[in-house]
Amino acid sequence: MAESEALQNLSSQQWWGLIHPVLMILFVYPVTGATIRLGILARERRLKINPIAETVPIEHAQHGAWVTGGVLVALLISLSHSLVGGANGMLLLLGVVTLIGYLSLLRSRLIWQRLLAGSICWGALLTLGLQPTVERLSDQPWTVLFWQSHFWMGWILTGLLLSSTAIQPLIAQCPRLRRWHVATNVVVALLLAMQAISGSRNLVISGLQTIHGAS
Repeated sequence: MAESEALQNLSSQQWWGLIHPVLMILFVYPVTGATIRLGILARERRLKINPIAETVPIEHAQHGAWVTGGVLVALLISLSHSLVGGANGMLLLLGVVTLIGYLSLLRSRLIWQRLLAGSICWGALLTLGLQPTVERLSDQPWTVLFWQSHFWMGWILTGLLLSSTAIQPLIAQCPRLRRWHVATNVVVALLLAMQAISGSRNLVISGLQTIHGAS
């Protein structure tokens, strides 16, 4: 009975807050798995280990772009949950800037333009995340709380994904960038795991606070 009452008492904002984890679970994580698998196949093709189709490297890049876009949208949804009602104008403006910037990144051919567009996206998300209503635990990188912050880990994750997407046209041509790409995406995989843990932790804490507040 108590659970039924709690379910009925959920506000529209609380329901909106659930869209972010649902998007990550149903879209970002599965596509990330497919991207990793395609990346392994693309490497096997390059090393002539596996005579697979020529389209596999292209599909790997496309899946990577979908992962980056999915994380951007999920982060914007999460930030809107914290900012709605307090910074609506800024949220709308910087949200549009982020999405247009990412579309520009995908359409640009010159690397400096892609890097600039990615930096604009990253900077817009940082500006939104630095608003007082966004829970960040700590803004000081030398503290433990900073590295437990769901926002900061998400922002770093987004930056790494944007950088990989921006340099994608050069990765096949440059061994150094390939190594950088592999190394950063190992970190991305670790950050995605940490985000799953910290996001679940935040939902549990939020639920406990709701229960205590009701009692």
